[in-house]
Amino acid sequence: MCSKLIVVAALVAMAVARPEDTPGYGYSAPASGSSPAQYDFNYAVKDDYSSNDFGHQEDRDGYGAQGSYYVLLPDGRLQKVTYSVNGDSGFVAEVSYEGEAQYPAEQPAYNPTPSYA
Repeated sequence: MCSKLIVVAALVAMAVARPEDTPGYGYSAPASGSSPAQYDFNYAVKDDYSSNDFGHQEDRDGYGAQGSYYVLLPDGRLQKVTYSVNGDSGFVAEVSYEGEAQYPAEQPAYNPTPSYA
């Protein structure tokens, strides 16, 4: 009985000792005077040795964003995606391709001739 009383007293002491102005670990809303996000970024990679060619560009001002990205496909075409995001319209994308798909000529099957030594 005495140990229960000690545990209850310790819990009460911890509750009273906690300062009320200590911020919690949960989410806190941004300050009322903060402005919406604004940024501009881009990157590009072009490696002739491994035939890598891709990039991305995006601008954002407030709640709307627009941008594009591209990638060189294995068949030789360049795929471009231009997109925008405005309010409740969601992600609106337009996809286009540049170039003609190229497929290598089919190689004959490998049929080794038997060799008897």
